[in-house]
This record gives sequence, structure tokens and C-alpha cells, in this order.
Amino acid sequence: MFSLVTKKEVKMDEFDVVIKRGRIIDGTGNPWLQGDIGIKEGKIKKIGFIREKGQKTIDAGGMIVSPGFIDMHNHADLTLLAYPNCENSIMQGVTTLVVGNCGLSMAPVNPKSLELLKECLLPLLPQDIDYEWNWGTLKEYYERVQEKRIAVNIVPLVGHGTIRIAVKGFEKSKLSREEMKEMKVLLARSLEDGAFGMSTGLIFPYESCATTEELVELGGVLKQHGGMYASHLRSESTKFIEAVKEAIKIGEENNIPVELSHHKVKGQENWGKVNNSLKLMEEARERGVEINCDVYPYTAGSSMISSILPGWVVEDGVMKMLEKLKNKEFREKLKKELIEDSVKGENSIRDAGFNGIIIASCPSNKEYEGKSLMEIIRSKNRLSEPYDGLFDLLLEIKGNATIICFFMNEEDVKRVISSPLSSICSDFQTVSPAAIGKPHPRAYGAFPRVLGKYVREEMILTIEEAIKKMTSLPASKLRLKDRGFLKEGFWADIVVFNPNEVKDMATYQEPHQYPTGIKHVIVNGVIALEDGKLAYSKCGEVLKASR
Repeated sequence: MFSLVTKKEVKMDEFDVVIKRGRIIDGTGNPWLQGDIGIKEGKIKKIGFIREKGQKTIDAGGMIVSPGFIDMHNHADLTLLAYPNCENSIMQGVTTLVVGNCGLSMAPVNPKSLELLKECLLPLLPQDIDYEWNWGTLKEYYERVQEKRIAVNIVPLVGHGTIRIAVKGFEKSKLSREEMKEMKVLLARSLEDGAFGMSTGLIFPYESCATTEELVELGGVLKQHGGMYASHLRSESTKFIEAVKEAIKIGEENNIPVELSHHKVKGQENWGKVNNSLKLMEEARERGVEINCDVYPYTAGSSMISSILPGWVVEDGVMKMLEKLKNKEFREKLKKELIEDSVKGENSIRDAGFNGIIIASCPSNKEYEGKSLMEIIRSKNRLSEPYDGLFDLLLEIKGNATIICFFMNEEDVKRVISSPLSSICSDFQTVSPAAIGKPHPRAYGAFPRVLGKYVREEMILTIEEAIKKMTSLPASKLRLKDRGFLKEGFWADIVVFNPNEVKDMATYQEPHQYPTGIKHVIVNGVIALEDGKLAYSKCGEVLKASR
């Protein structure tokens, strides 16, 4: 005979959070399914039909429930100690940031060359906070970050430029065998501390002197420790294709994963080259090279103002650059090179023009923020000699400003976004609406912009494809074994949003604006955003590579 079990005798599952009636997009690229998600002790305990109520229940009827977004290229390691609430990331639905990009990380630090590292980072760091810089290794730095308590998860990379400065300062000569050995030791130690790989910023003066052979040799250390190679390429303009081939070579010779950072090409004469670069990547994958890229959904980039000058001008640091700019003969030589476009390397003035370069932040003169170089030069009656006007401006602000440069093509952006090889990124850092300056709107809008503009309005991606680019693709690239998908047993990093309302609101003139349509965000099982309001839960973790 069968025995009847009453409801009172059934042990009901209990959940910390239950998300009800959502359209679940699990990150795999599969079409959405209707269902509920139960969360317990930070992880997804059940996906399906759930009768029980949680301690907190979220009604997701009519909304998309997806894995939390992973920002594949971010610089939050520079600002986490100042802005640990990560408001601009949480409000976009981002729950994990990959940091330490473009060759610059906050460690390892050599006390002898610390001031040089700080000089490189100065325009990107909060100006009113003293970090103390009382750490040496990557492990020690992220212990500081974890003590501060952060709102999102952090995936650290170690910067090749930071390692090189620790070993060699700004010295441009070829590495000696002893220096190479020292760099390998610092890289290995950082990987053992949990770094997921090494990044490069080969476009910048402190790294442009690194040879391909140097990077191939360091790639051997990445291979030994299962690390990836992420690169801001040596050129994003005239030598773009050669730079892509170099990154492929470094990955191919070591059989290591390669990530091409914020994949783009600058300057009208170079537009369209992304078609060739993506083909090169596809061909490399056919040969067994695991190469991908990330992309932000805008036609303008952002950097330090010193980056608009030729590399040789800044190769000894910003302070020495300023001394050189006081010399009349030096100015004439530099002006001639810029006007004739005989610059070896990047030339942002050629690619964007004085009208296409805007001051984003300028601690010494807030009135410049939001204005183009041409507007500032015009205000000083220097239109007849704009290059001298630029040099005077650099001296006036002591080279301490960030800029936004309009030098990309919308069709190129769409082409890279639509490639199955690309993940989405913001290429920014943590910031607060209370912060100063007019940062690039990608700080607040990158992920909602993809969902609103490129999915709903222009339909170059399906919503499932877009979410895959924001979740499972970067998670798989990083070897995050329990994130990036909605699966039972995985960490509950989750975003709930309205697909009809999600939209970026940040503009170049008014960037400190949160997007619309992101309703709820959960990080490690804890609600970080509820009904569009920040909970300031600060339950993020510094993740370590599992090897």
C-alpha cells in the first residue's frame, strides 16, 4: 500500500532569495525559458518551478533574468580603494570586473621606482585620496582591496608595464639576462598570487620598447602557470594589422590564450581594417590559437592627455616631457613632426583632430572639462598656432588630464560587436556620480547601450547573443568554473532587467547618469540593486585563478 505524506510532513526548501516568473537566459546563447531561481548561501540552489518563498522574493514577470555581466576590460584596480561601492558597474548589471589591463596594474611595486609608476598612473587615479602605497606584491594589494570591502567581483591581471617599471624604470635599453630573470620572477609570483594572466600596453612609451622576443619569453611563464595574454596592441592605426600578427605570434609560440583589448582601429584612412583583423583571428583559431577580443560600444576612446604626443616625447615620463616643452628648439622639432605626420607610432591629432579631442578631467582647471582642444586654444587666441597652444596647455595643467578622442568608425564598431569572437567591455573604472570631471559615458552606459541600441533598436545581435558576450564567453575565456552561466551550483551573480526599457543615459557632456531598465542585481547571492536602488551590500570578492 502507498502511504500518504501530508504537506506538514514535507520538508520545504528554504531560500535566501527567490526570483519568480522570469524569462531566464542562461548565458549559453539558448533562447529564454520561463522559470524561477532559488538562491541559498550565495549559490543557485534550484532553477525551475519553485513553490516556496524566499526570505526575499523578486517578481521578475516580463523581465529577463541573466547571469551578472562580466566586464572583460576594466581599470577598477586603480580606483577601488576610492570607490569600493562600484555604483557605475552595479547600475549596468555588471557583477565582475577584469582589471589590471593595458599593461598597468597597482602591483608589483619596487620602492626604488614607485614614483615612476605613480607618474604613469597619476591622471587615472583619484586626486584627493592618499593610497599610502604600502604594498609590494599583487597579493598584498588585493588584501588591501578586500579589507576595504567591494561591491563586485574582481578578476586581476598583472601589468607588463608595471613589472617592467619595477625592474628597469623608464630605461629603454634591451633587457639584460638578469633583468629578464627578475621580470619572470615577478610575473610568476603574481600568477601564483592569483593573477589570471598578464596584460600589455605596447602603445605606451614605457612598454613600446619591449621587443616581441621579450614578450614571447614572458609568455613561457604564462604557459607554465596557465595564464592568458591580454594586449593593448602596439598600434591601432597605421601598423594595426602588424600589431595583431604580433599578438597572435606571442600566443601561438607559447600555446596560450590571447585577448585583444578594446579591439578597434583609429583614423579614417584605417577604417575597415577590423575586417582583416577578425579574419586573421579566425585563421589563427583554425591553427589552434585561442584568440578573442573585447569591444566597447562607442566611436570615441579615452586616455591620458600625454598620449596624444609621440612616444619619444613622453618616454622619460611626464615631468621630463614638461621640461622639454619649455625649450623652443624642441617645440619646433615636435611641431614639424606633427604637422608633417612623420610620427613613428600613433598620432591622435591626425586621427581625431583638435576638434575631436575633448578634455574629460582636469584637476587644475575644471573649466576645461567637456571642451575640445580647439575650443581651449581658441579661447586663448592661439588659432594661428594651435600646436604651440597645445604645448602651453600641457605646461599649464602639468600634463595631468584625461581626454576623449573621436577617431573610430561606427561600422567598425558594429562589425567587432557582431563577431562571435568578441566580448563586451567598458574600458573604464569604478567611479561615483559625486566624482569630478566628465568621464567617457562608457563608465555608466556600456552594457545597457549594447542591449538598448544594438539589440533592441538596430538588431545586429539577438538578446541571447548579446548576453552570451557579456557572461559565458568572458567566463569561459577566464576559466571561471562557476560563474557566467545560470546553473544550479554556480555562484548567484544575476541581473534582472526590462528588455524594453534598458538604455544608456550617459552622454559626453552629461556622463554621470545611470542607465534605465536594470532592475535588480545580485552579487554572490546578495542583493546589490533592488528595484533600481543601490543596496550598498559590498559582497564582492577578489577572485583567484584556479590552477
